[in-house]
This record gives sequence, C-alpha cells and structure tokens, in this order.
Amino acid sequence: MLSIYKVILIGVIYTAASLHAVAEDSKETLLSANKTVNLDAAKVGEAAVVAPAVDLKDIAPAPVVNPEPLAPKVKKDDGKKIQEPPTEATEDKKEKSPAPIALEEKLIILGSAVTPGTATRLAWSPNVGISGLNLPTPVLVINGKHRGQTLCLTAAIHGDELNGIEIVRRVMYDIDPKKLHGKIIGVPIVNLQGFQRASRYLPDRRDLNRFFPGDPEGSSASRIAHSLFTEVIQHCDLLIDLHTGSFRRTNLPQLRANMLDARVIKFSEGFDDIAVVHSEGNPGMLRVASLEAGIVAVTLEVGESLRLQESEVKAGVKSINALLEREDMYSRLFTWGDPEPAYYQSHWVRASHGGILLSRIELGDHVDKGDILGVITDPITNEVAKLRASHDGRIIGMAVNQVVMPGFAAYHIGIRASEETLVSEEKMEEAKANANKSKRSNSIEEIDPE
Repeated sequence: MLSIYKVILIGVIYTAASLHAVAEDSKETLLSANKTVNLDAAKVGEAAVVAPAVDLKDIAPAPVVNPEPLAPKVKKDDGKKIQEPPTEATEDKKEKSPAPIALEEKLIILGSAVTPGTATRLAWSPNVGISGLNLPTPVLVINGKHRGQTLCLTAAIHGDELNGIEIVRRVMYDIDPKKLHGKIIGVPIVNLQGFQRASRYLPDRRDLNRFFPGDPEGSSASRIAHSLFTEVIQHCDLLIDLHTGSFRRTNLPQLRANMLDARVIKFSEGFDDIAVVHSEGNPGMLRVASLEAGIVAVTLEVGESLRLQESEVKAGVKSINALLEREDMYSRLFTWGDPEPAYYQSHWVRASHGGILLSRIELGDHVDKGDILGVITDPITNEVAKLRASHDGRIIGMAVNQVVMPGFAAYHIGIRASEETLVSEEKMEEAKANANKSKRSNSIEEIDPE
C-alpha cells in the first residue's frame, strides 16, 4: 500500500514539474511575442500617416489634428519586389534600363505623407489655447505627379481680410495633381481666431504679421508664428502671402516686394499684368522672415478688408495662375496681358482738414501733379478742402469714403520707375540708400501695413 502512495506521489511531482516547465516556456514565448509587437508598433509610429487622396472640390468633413498613425497599406499593383543581392545579370540590366522619369516624391508634412499625384486636406494647430477648445486650421496640400518647386499660399493672417481666402480656394481647387510639377501648400485662414471675430488681430490684440519667424517660448503670437513657420512655411521654395488694404482703405491688386533682391525681381516678373510696389517690409513680417530663410516671398495685396470683391479675387487668381505657368509648375491656356511697371517710390496724400471725405477719382487711375483727388467737407461749417495729387503717378491705394481727421492718409500714389532701374545694380544700391534715408512716418508699412 505504501509503495502505491509513493508511485502516486512521484507521478504528482513529475506532473507538476512538467506543467511548471511548460508555463515557463509559454511565458518566455509571450514575452518574446510582446517584444516583437512593441517593436513593430514603434516602427509604425515612426512612419508618417499616409494622407488620404481627395478631390478638393468635393465636400469633406473637418480635418482632424494629428491622427493616430496607421500602418500604410501596400497596393497589390505597386510593383514593389523583394530586394535581392545584386548579380552580374542584374547589374547589366540596370545599365541597359532607360533613365527614370522625374516623378515627385512623398511630401511629409504635419505628420502625414502626401503621395505624388494626389491632393489632401490636413490640419495645423499651434496648440496655444485651451486643449479641449483648440480648433484646427485647415491646410490644403497638392503633391504633383512630377518634380518641381513648392509654392505656399497664405491668407487671412489678418482675420478681417477675406479676398485672399477665396483666392486660395479657387487656385487650389482648380489644379489637377497629375498635371502639376511640384507642390502647392495653401493655408486659407491663418488667423482663425481673428477670422471668427472679424478682427485683424489675435485675441490678445497683437498683429501676427509682426512676429515671424516666431519663438516657441515667446508670447502667444510668437508661438503661433513659430509653429506655422516651422511646420508649414519651411517646406516652401516660393511664398505668396495674400492681404488686403487695412483700416478702411482699399488697394489696387499689387505685389509688395523687396525689389533690391534679384531673386524677388525675377519672381515678380511671373505675375502677369499686376503692379509691383517696392517695399522692403518690416521685421516680423512673414515675407521678410521667409526671404531671410531663403524662401523667395512676396505679398499680394487685393482690395479692402471685411469684403469679398469678385473683380479683385479674379485678378488675384489670374496673377497666381500666370505665375504657375511662368514657373513651369502648371500649364493652361493663358493670355498674357501688358506688363505693369514697378513703383520704386510711392507717396501718401494726407487730409489737410477734418470732415467727410468724398473721392473724385477711382482706384487705378493715372493722375498728374495737381489733379483733384477728392474733397473734404466740414459737416457743420460747410467748408470744403480739396486734396490734390502731389506727384505724377497712379492711384495704387486709397481710403474709402468716410469721416476723416486732419493728417489721415487718403491716397497712395505709385511713382513709376524706369526700366533701367529694375536691372541696374548701381541704381538698386542707390534706391536702397534712399530708402534708408526716407522718413518712416510716410512709409507704406506705417500707413497701410501688410
């Protein structure tokens, strides 16, 4: 009987030992599997999300900021093969194969990979507000099938400037990605908070276009500027920043450009029949910071704030389409207009009296020195004061009819430069010296800031 118990006890001990060994083996296998899964997940996390290809003309839901990364799906017909060690036969085949077509590469932006020949909607958020209340800013991206430059379009850095928003929409929604050479990145509403309040400024009353390239540790405006500049603008080779007139003034469609920079001069030649006004700009402006970073940048001014103006929008769209063709990015049937002059100098005519301003001329009119531009009438005394042109030139900006105070800048006259001024290095240096001596109290940036 005792021997039977011994046999049973030995059997139990052996069984327990076997189960323990199996359990240990299973534990090691599970840990190994978990380790493999974690490594694979880390690899997927490092890869950018493949952005969905969309037709920008289609209505789509609001974009999501920083979506969770997913493993990219490999198409069955993508032609990818497992890489094999090179052999003499494969080396000979490589030498005989035709030269590859210059196709565009994936664009990695805002955590997403935009494949060639596609367009998509992404979202940018500077993360400077309350996390639960942050609203993403839409970013439209077109990655052309063929290689080329990257053009960025920004609008509504001042939230009350509406024409640029519609210009960006019309330009980008009319592009076929498969015919595009290069990339176009559009941010239709940079200052979303100002746009929602119909305000030029950020909620803290700061002008965003005075804080570029920004500082991640600075003020709210500086952090927003830094986020946009590092996450979006630094992808650009070329930049067009769209604006309108400010403070109840309207602008003839025009480029504001630093015409002392040879790269900018060449760039400005591609905008068809649009006036060019020389302006070096102020520190903190997006185009100034971009130019300093090696990005060729200009400002495109069209119309007035708080209004959508069809003729001005059409002029802006036409100018950008002309540029796309001139830069060999997108070809279409296009009729070029007569080139407009570059205005190396300009002058503001100010109100001499206070009262009701009523204009006698229109935007874009050519005037001679002494011509009557408008009249100011005192509503109480009925005294009338006439505002006359100070120079021969063209009206490139003007105040809308309104009540004005003495000293108010009412009419902006562009003074034409000769063709030699555009190409002569000597005169470029002279213009730069004169610009440094001029009084800032009558400068474009001081009166009608971008």
